[in-house]
Amino acid sequence: MTSTTVEGVVDGFEPVIGLETHVELGTNTKMFCGCPTEFGAEPNTQVCPVCLGLPGSLPVANRAAIEATIRIGLALNCTIATWCRFARKNYFYPDMPKNFQISQYDEPLCVDGYLDVDVDGEIVRVGIERVHLEEDTGKTLHIGGATGRIHGATESLVDYNRAGIPLVEIVTKPVPGTGAKAPVVARAYVTALRDLLRGLDVSDVRMEQGSMRCDVNTSLNRPGEEWGTRTETKNVNSLRSVERAVQSEMLRQAAVLRAGGSITQETRHFHENTGDTTSGRSKETATDYRYFPEPDLVPIAPDPAWVEELKAGLPEAPRAKRLRLQQEWSLSDLDMQSLANAGAFELVEATIAAGTTPEAARKWWLGELARRANADGVDLAALPVTPEHVAALQKLVDDGKLTDKLARTVLEGVLAGEGTPAEVMAARKLEVVSDTGALTAAVDAAIAANPDVAAKIRDGKVAAAGVLVGAVMKETRGQADAKTVRELIIQRLS
Repeated sequence: MTSTTVEGVVDGFEPVIGLETHVELGTNTKMFCGCPTEFGAEPNTQVCPVCLGLPGSLPVANRAAIEATIRIGLALNCTIATWCRFARKNYFYPDMPKNFQISQYDEPLCVDGYLDVDVDGEIVRVGIERVHLEEDTGKTLHIGGATGRIHGATESLVDYNRAGIPLVEIVTKPVPGTGAKAPVVARAYVTALRDLLRGLDVSDVRMEQGSMRCDVNTSLNRPGEEWGTRTETKNVNSLRSVERAVQSEMLRQAAVLRAGGSITQETRHFHENTGDTTSGRSKETATDYRYFPEPDLVPIAPDPAWVEELKAGLPEAPRAKRLRLQQEWSLSDLDMQSLANAGAFELVEATIAAGTTPEAARKWWLGELARRANADGVDLAALPVTPEHVAALQKLVDDGKLTDKLARTVLEGVLAGEGTPAEVMAARKLEVVSDTGALTAAVDAAIAANPDVAAKIRDGKVAAAGVLVGAVMKETRGQADAKTVRELIIQRLS
């Protein structure tokens, strides 16, 4: 094996991974004020003195955010604190209006849990160190450069709409022993976590909009030695990129160590276009942040009876739900693994709920749509097509209005933003020709143009009908139903 593959890396090193996942909660208002949290509003229109950190303003904790965090902790098998408090995390960024972030430090709300993750048919238990609640920062936009980063930009603008949105941070314990599967385990964990959070209905977990984003920690050590120095790849925003970020860091660190160098503890940026990481800044320690208790907020002391009530109201766990649906859909373990690997389970589930069969839903998401996602380098969920679109497309096929081939053409139109399947079919005039008179005329023309083939069919060689079917399909631009055409040909020549 060579060091240019993860298999080559683990010939000489053992990887240890860890993930810090930030999730914006789907509350109606921000964490410490009454400002709305709707995504996509005009910059700096969803702000007030509290989330702008103006002098004299005082925060008030959002009960719905605290409840959502407890539910997340319970779903992750955590212990819920009976008493904890917020802290001020002090550091300067232009997108943080107060110059400190209200977070939790040594007293998180939820601790010591786990999430079981299915990786190629094996269960990997990922330990959860802590789940804590904080506020999000604003967003800096770098203008004038080619990459959207500060390097090369001519100016930077700050949008504080996001500042103060409730943000849950879920921190795993170090995950050793995964070997060459470390990148796959990282992706599987984030996938499973996203499914769990979506099932709890606490966030829309849309990675492309930043409501769920990952910091990926990676280190290498030689077998038998202490764990190596870790790097933290920041704000990775897709499932595919989580896997690629771990893989990239494993390859980079192995090359450095084999050349006699050492790894610097730092943050790194992941580049979607190349799959590489580049150095960001040296990693601060807790001391650098000068944590101290937030003086303007009272401690949180969840009533144990309330916690038990929340626990009793948790929805079915994603893994248990998948086992149940596997039986209902009559799918094999291999089928389910294919859905998991493609990130298609919930898409298939939603497509079935929209009115189609498990077989049809799987066919589209694991076939044509998976091919398109791979070609575009995006996750399936990021494609501009909904489960409702797919179910509607299949209904047009089931109703005989589209053939499978025509349906794929219609799907291209949907992906291009031309409308719903019915609208694309109408606009492109792709509906199957069902007019018997028109089909009969096309069949008669094909028979007249191919007398030798017609003679063979009359002599009982019905396999020759394929030639005439092809001629009719060409004449109708593929919009005739081949089965119907074949039946008409045999009927005319009997």
